[in-house]
Amino acid sequence: MARDYSHRLGSKKVRFLKKDGTPIKGANVGVDMVRHEFLFGGGLFDSVQYASGEMSDPKAREFFEAKFAKWKELHNNCTLPFYWGGFERERGKPRLEQTMAGAKWLKDQGITLKGHPLCWHTSTANFLLDMTNEEIIKAQVERIYRDAGYFAGVIDMWDVINEVVIMPIFDKYDNGITRICKELGRVKTVKTMFDAVRKVNPNATLLINDFNLSTNYQILIDGCLNAGVSIDEIGLQTHQHQGYMGEEKLMEILERYEVFDKPMHFTEITLTSGHIMPPEIVDLNDYKVSEWPTTPEFEDRQAREMSEMYEILFSHPLVRTAYSWEFIDGGWLGAPSGMLRKDGSKKPVYDALYDLIRKQWWTNTTALTDEDGYAEIKGYRGDYELSIFDKKVDLALRKDELCGVKTYIID
Repeated sequence: MARDYSHRLGSKKVRFLKKDGTPIKGANVGVDMVRHEFLFGGGLFDSVQYASGEMSDPKAREFFEAKFAKWKELHNNCTLPFYWGGFERERGKPRLEQTMAGAKWLKDQGITLKGHPLCWHTSTANFLLDMTNEEIIKAQVERIYRDAGYFAGVIDMWDVINEVVIMPIFDKYDNGITRICKELGRVKTVKTMFDAVRKVNPNATLLINDFNLSTNYQILIDGCLNAGVSIDEIGLQTHQHQGYMGEEKLMEILERYEVFDKPMHFTEITLTSGHIMPPEIVDLNDYKVSEWPTTPEFEDRQAREMSEMYEILFSHPLVRTAYSWEFIDGGWLGAPSGMLRKDGSKKPVYDALYDLIRKQWWTNTTALTDEDGYAEIKGYRGDYELSIFDKKVDLALRKDELCGVKTYIID
């Protein structure tokens, strides 16, 4: 099926002048894309251990470096972990420095970062259980002030709160966040957390995120927006261990959430290259098997399904991110949902997405300056390197930076 990607394209007029102001006429300009404006995300939590020095074993570091070289071919967006229970195992000793080392290392590689999550009932801090609800709220807000403030300027995109639809009725185990959500209600809980992040980082991009994509999530978002919650973008999880949802279902989800006219992030995409999880399993965490192998037949299926899903998402004007939750098999719930096998070798899904992202949706071309030194640069929106003679200059071909003329003085 032919899909329309024209909304992903852009053009910008540039001008090349000599140092004395004379136009550079009739010169070939190399136009080479460096990264997409669209966020192609992928899991890489162990970048924190690598960059902070916690990953000390030489073989582990070598394996990570080989993995990252493959990862960077497909991705320009990474989520870093802020699960409170692991981030601050002992109260007053958060993993600020270690996580900052990973964040700065990735940012130096040109990767756009997101923190996940600042508030969630699962994997939250156990020390909250000894507090009153009032004390829990205070601790949670202070946690947001501390972490969102510390990382401001490095991480300016956050999943502020995660899985609120189920939060006040979660009953698998007691936790502090479910307690306060029961007392405050969903909307007030969301507003409390968003207001805290907005206070400490006013320019951050703030998301709500959920796996429950039913009308309950729509009602929650609508209620939050009507209550003045400053939701910038909407996170939609799509773990598909029980089989690919298919184009019809995916389009139905897109149609329901586009009514908010906000960018959509498909934050947690998983499709397995192994057997499908039984349909009667309600919570993915409850599926326990000794082995969940990847197989050649199912790897081909994963490649086809993931390619179709990425094509659909890239063709929708409001989708900003397609984020594959695991890059290597077995990292989450033991599922073979990565683009690499456990030994680091590429699966067909890797090659299929490489063909889309780095070939079909990538721009490498040339332009020619006219008599006045002007040239028009056209291509998929993103960051570019332009070359003229032996000089190289940068150009941002992005949605909000297409007007006007960019002038370069070439010595």
